[in-house]
Amino acid sequence: MYPRISDLTRDLFGFDFPIPLYSFGLMVAVAILVATAMTRVEVDRRYALGLMRPVRAKVKDEKGRDRVATTSPSALLWNMALMAGGFGVLGAKLFHIIDYWDEFTADPLGMIFSGSGLTVYGGILVAGLAILWYAKRKGVDRAHLADATAPGLLLAYGIGRIGCYLSGDGDWGVCSSLADKPGWIPGWLWSETFPRNMLGQMDPVVYNATQRGAECALANPTGVYPTMLYEFAMAAVLAGVLWALRKNPFKAGWLISLYAVFAGAERFLIEFIRVNPDAAFGLPQSQLISIGFMVAGAVGLALTTRRTDAPTPTPAPVAAAG
Repeated sequence: MYPRISDLTRDLFGFDFPIPLYSFGLMVAVAILVATAMTRVEVDRRYALGLMRPVRAKVKDEKGRDRVATTSPSALLWNMALMAGGFGVLGAKLFHIIDYWDEFTADPLGMIFSGSGLTVYGGILVAGLAILWYAKRKGVDRAHLADATAPGLLLAYGIGRIGCYLSGDGDWGVCSSLADKPGWIPGWLWSETFPRNMLGQMDPVVYNATQRGAECALANPTGVYPTMLYEFAMAAVLAGVLWALRKNPFKAGWLISLYAVFAGAERFLIEFIRVNPDAAFGLPQSQLISIGFMVAGAVGLALTTRRTDAPTPTPAPVAAAG
């Protein structure tokens, strides 16, 4: 594993990268950039069709100077991206503390300032609320904005999981054994030991037992399931489906509702081979939130699966964002 970029450059090139850059933080930054770029394309498409109203924002004029003008809501996306990063980490850390309260009470400062320990749903919920508040202030159509973010949001989730994999931050699965592996699956995709992980390089099977209270039932475990890679694959496929359906004829809010169903189902299923403490009804917090996502998404689909009238194009040029 490569928790820090210096770990990678040391293996590949024999020198330490001078900046203490963590691979998880790097992948989160990549995820935000990718999601913002995808959202920009879709917001501008909807704006050109007259589905989203123009906003007043800073843009660059022909001489490269900042000025305030009426333009596409995509001009506000970088502000939203910064909010997503800040509020996302805050919400993810808060929900992780709630999920692992015993670990938090044992070492509060250690958990708060640790580079690991982030619950994705917390980040999505807190960042989402902050961005919706900002969009309302700026007069952005929130239903269309939510639809425009759906494919990029799901892909960004998957990219973030690659960061979890590289750092070995504990978001892995239950114990596994290569003896049980089907022949067509590569060994690294079935059982991983996460060497040099950022949790003190502790063996993941031992970590699950001592830190999470999840004793391994296998006689000869060879590692744990690298569930982050499974989630990346599922998120990438489902994001592709959302992108293919972004031009659907239904009411605004349909695509983000489908996103909620997809995201909830993916996380609910993966939790069966991950280690998390039960929160209620014999289910961990993440599965309970997943059920909430799926129910909310199903309700949203029921309310929005109705065709809308064809939009009247608004002949407004899309200015570059400042």
